[in-house]
Amino acid sequence: MKDGPLVAPHLSGPGRFIRHHLLCWRWHFGSLFTLVVAASACGVGQQYVLKQFVDAMTRSADAASAVTAVLLLFLGLIAAEGVLARLTGWLACRTTVGVGVGLRLELFDELSAQSMRYFAENRAGSLGQRITATAGNFGALINTLVWRIIPPVVDVGGAVIIFATIDGRLTAALLVFVLGVTLGLIVFGERGRPLHRAYSGEAAKVAGDLVDTITNMWTVKAFSARRREWLRLRTGFEAEATAQRRSWMYLEVARLLHDLALWAMAAGILTWAVMLWRSGHASPGEVVVVASLTLRILHSSKDMALSLVDVAQQFGFVEETLAVIAQPRTVPDAPGAPDLVCGGGRIELRDVAFAYGAGRRVLDGVTLTIPAGQKVGIVGPSGAGKSTLVQLLQRLHDVQHGTILIDGVPIASVRQDSLRDALAVVPQEISLLHRSVLENIRFARPEADDAAVFAAARAAACDGFVRRLPDGYETVVGERGAKLSGGQRQRIGIARAFLKDAPIILLDEATSALDTESEMAVQAALVRIMRRRTVVAVAHRLSTLTGFDRILVIDQGRVVEDGSPAALRGAGGVFARMWQLQAEGLPGHDGPVEAQSRADIARIA
Repeated sequence: MKDGPLVAPHLSGPGRFIRHHLLCWRWHFGSLFTLVVAASACGVGQQYVLKQFVDAMTRSADAASAVTAVLLLFLGLIAAEGVLARLTGWLACRTTVGVGVGLRLELFDELSAQSMRYFAENRAGSLGQRITATAGNFGALINTLVWRIIPPVVDVGGAVIIFATIDGRLTAALLVFVLGVTLGLIVFGERGRPLHRAYSGEAAKVAGDLVDTITNMWTVKAFSARRREWLRLRTGFEAEATAQRRSWMYLEVARLLHDLALWAMAAGILTWAVMLWRSGHASPGEVVVVASLTLRILHSSKDMALSLVDVAQQFGFVEETLAVIAQPRTVPDAPGAPDLVCGGGRIELRDVAFAYGAGRRVLDGVTLTIPAGQKVGIVGPSGAGKSTLVQLLQRLHDVQHGTILIDGVPIASVRQDSLRDALAVVPQEISLLHRSVLENIRFARPEADDAAVFAAARAAACDGFVRRLPDGYETVVGERGAKLSGGQRQRIGIARAFLKDAPIILLDEATSALDTESEMAVQAALVRIMRRRTVVAVAHRLSTLTGFDRILVIDQGRVVEDGSPAALRGAGGVFARMWQLQAEGLPGHDGPVEAQSRADIARIA
């Protein structure tokens, strides 16, 4: 899957989006629409044969044989309509389900290409609900078209042809009436799209709120917030219900207007047909076919009226989803970007600057080179930009100024997936999938055999506790790893990085949740595994960096010290003070952030 810098053209609007997927399945939809038209034509044909049946019965000569022939034709059309309808249902099922799979995969592909900032601004529950609902709305749209729009259109077309054999003025009146009502419904439905779009947005929002609350149930219970969250969700549900009622009642108004129009049409056409019969210009069979076709149009067009407004509603849902998911990518791949061919793993930053939004720069003018195979630790106060630097190396965000290179190649010029193939990352907050321990570790390298997974687990000091779990490596860890402790999740994350066997390893507080014994075991494994690999490790625990080649001290977005651990300890600078404070077990130095924090604590107390 290759990412482009812009949103694909067919994702720019609901009309293009739907047309694109119809064309992708053109043969299925072509066959489907042909079957629908054929089945509906058989239904219209039955009305015309009914006319022949009545007229045959009113003739005295050879009535029996004519009636029998017409009866057989009538029964044959009924059987044909039934067979075609069942074939339509079978093909509609296969087509709608198949399109739903492809559509959801495409939306997920588009979603997964967004930057991490996008996921910070949009809740997972809302995004997932939108993707699922869009597939459902597309399927409902197709079913509406197949079962409730095309058949009435065929009925009207057949009625026009049959009415033309009776009276041309009757045909013209029917056409004018049907076209007028249909156009009015389309205009009326289009005007209701903002209501349907608002309902879709409220539904997605409240679904996201519900998932967010359920995901954070520990926080809800810990702060005795069950009642507060119930009230907050009730407000959201009521807002959704209000939007739903507005959307629904708009449809009811459309139904009412359509019913009145159809009553007027039925009264006019049937009266006209009776007058033609009285004047001798129409046979009893022609009056019957006019009546039966009018009733058929009356009943089927009720569905069509509702369907045309439903289509506007479904368009509104799709439009709202595309507006959220198909946003232009803020971290795109360049058109035709090649894969990164990573050699030793040399990292270079040239005058790199970065800020989140319009705020203060988190990194400002950072220039440094990390030779291939070097082990570099990054330290500094909270908010100094350490974790941001690790995220920029993964290109989770794009720098606003400067360039980051790996083995001499700017990372912005290569495919992001190929860049991340060269990196093994262990973040401070490990997020595990709701799968087994084995699957979570193997996620780094799907082709790895069990022996390689077990070896990585032993190196990360997690093999022991995993085997004590109820189902060992087959134990499902729960959503985001909720069944495991923070230290256990972190060790599985480290095992996952070990298994990946990438040339560059990024560690962001990778052992912060481990006890001293586990940390020592992991550090010993790191020393073995990190040979001949480039390592960049963010750490607050300075003892974890004693075996590293080099330490970078970052403060207020700039590199203020750079050297070996021993050299920096003897230099008497920031690193030396941090080392002394940690060794003595004293709190950190009073920088501006720490001073403000202590003032805030005093106010709370």
